[in-house]
Amino acid sequence: MIIAERKPVDEIVEMVSGVKRVLVLGCRGCVSICSAGGEREVEILASLLRLGASKQGRTLETIEATLVRQCDREYIEGIDQWAGQYDAIVSMACGVGVNFIANLRPLDVVYPGVNTSFFGGSADQGIWTEQCAGCGNCVLHLTGGLCPVARCAKSLMNGPCGGSVGGRCEIHKEVPCIWQAIHDRLDRTGRKEDMSRIAPIRDWSAAGHGGPRKQVRDDLTV
Repeated sequence: MIIAERKPVDEIVEMVSGVKRVLVLGCRGCVSICSAGGEREVEILASLLRLGASKQGRTLETIEATLVRQCDREYIEGIDQWAGQYDAIVSMACGVGVNFIANLRPLDVVYPGVNTSFFGGSADQGIWTEQCAGCGNCVLHLTGGLCPVARCAKSLMNGPCGGSVGGRCEIHKEVPCIWQAIHDRLDRTGRKEDMSRIAPIRDWSAAGHGGPRKQVRDDLTV
């Protein structure tokens, strides 16, 4: 899922300093799971924005709402029910949601309420770790299901660097060396010989450098 965290309140208060009515819009997708932009977080942020505005000597009206997702056209149409009731939207979805609203509602002012961090999963209660870089050229079949692009500090493709010591990364001592983990996993599953396969120079074109990526499924298009 996409991991995010709420922006500093002062930063958001400054964003909306020129408006009187704000729609604080949450998302029940990824940001809800990582406790950054679900219904509870919308309620808290709306309260903090009103308080921040009050400290500036002004009144701010807030509407609190949460969509199923902000990355689907069909759900963003739900914003229509609040037409004329707000001057700006503070989206608590990831950056994709902010972009979608901006794309589909060209006359609406939309501000981000969270910082989008990475693709990850829940490692423990209240802890999320990056697992995937969305690079567009997956090599997990060669690395035991563990991603060296996202989880190696240097994104190395042919084993660990010379600086890892005791299975720990030389750059981040508290982080396990992912190539050590890949070796151990391949060994346990009887695929250790895969470590001897030399990966060619990586083609980064699939990672979208030079423009936004797009994927089309002809069997799903109308």
